[in-house]
Amino acid sequence: MSAFFGLGKTRTFKPRKDVPEGTKQYQLRKYAEATLGSGNLRLAVRLPDGEDLNEWLACPIMSAGPRYEYLWEDGVRYKKPTKLPAPEYVDALMNWVQTLLDNEEIFPSEMGKPFPKNFRDTIGRLFRRLFRVYAHIYSNHFDHICALGIEAHLNTSYRHFFLFVNEFDLVDKRELAPLDELNEAILAEDKGR
Repeated sequence: MSAFFGLGKTRTFKPRKDVPEGTKQYQLRKYAEATLGSGNLRLAVRLPDGEDLNEWLACPIMSAGPRYEYLWEDGVRYKKPTKLPAPEYVDALMNWVQTLLDNEEIFPSEMGKPFPKNFRDTIGRLFRRLFRVYAHIYSNHFDHICALGIEAHLNTSYRHFFLFVNEFDLVDKRELAPLDELNEAILAEDKGR
C-alpha cells in the first residue's frame, strides 16, 4: 500500500495513465475530468449516459475487503447493527455527522460554552465511522479511482485525515487495521520529514 503515495525507495505500483480510447475506463475518466473540476458535485455523481445503474451502484456491502464488514447503528432509525449497502451506509453516516455538527449541545458555536464531557468519545465515534468510508474506497474502488486519474486527491485527503486521527489518538488502532500497511507507510514518510 505504500505505493499509493509513491513512498519507499522504489515504486512498485503505478496507475495506468494511458487508458485506451473507447474503453469503459476511458469513458469514466473523461466523465470525471468533465465533472469533478466543474464545482457541480451533483453533476459528478449522476449516472453517466450509457452506464448501467447496477454497475454504478454496485456496492451491496459496506466493507473493507473480505475481512471487514461494517454495520450501521444510529440509535434512532437503526436501533441495532444493520447491514446496509455501501451507498446507503455512507448516506446515513453523512446525515448522522451533519446532525451532530448541527447540535449545539455537542458542538457549541457560542464562545466559552463548554463542550460536553463525552465530547472526545463522540469525536472518536465520528472519526471511526469516517475512516470506514476511506477503508471501503481503498479496498473496493481504488482501481476505479486510478482509472479516473484522481488517486492523488484521495491519497492527499486520506493522508491528512490519518495524520490528524493519529496525532490525537482518535481511533483505536484495531479499527484502522484494514489500512495498516498504508498507515505505516504514511507514518514512516512523515518521520523522514
